[in-house]
Amino acid sequence: MNVQKFNHLLANNLDVALYVMLPSGEFVPDHFHITEVGRVHKQFIDCGGTRRETISCALQVWVANDKDHRLNSAKLSKIMNVAAGLLDGDMPVVIEYGGDTVSQYPLGDVEVTPKGLLLVLGAKPTECLAQDKCGVQGCC
Repeated sequence: MNVQKFNHLLANNLDVALYVMLPSGEFVPDHFHITEVGRVHKQFIDCGGTRRETISCALQVWVANDKDHRLNSAKLSKIMNVAAGLLDGDMPVVIEYGGDTVSQYPLGDVEVTPKGLLLVLGAKPTECLAQDKCGVQGCC
């Protein structure tokens, strides 16, 4: 899901609860906070020697012991508006979340439910980007 579609869903569903579902089907605790909205620009060389880059919007999800202050769609919409100067509408949204280590999950979908907005996270597997040049047997 890209930034533009995500912002549209937030703006059209103001003041509703937010829920985050991991690819495993488990839920992030309801009292999570968004601690960062970032523009992540990654430049790299793949195993075939091709220079590549990706640009995404990363939302860092953090869970504290404070269960009295819940983030809702209106508050997240305001946060996204503050970060608008860093973001482009076509950037994919990635959620960073974890306990001891941080994992990244692409935002696969946002479902409008009777309880609020459900952010459905997808998996982000590693892959060979140079299948035609790599030469490693079984790599691709």
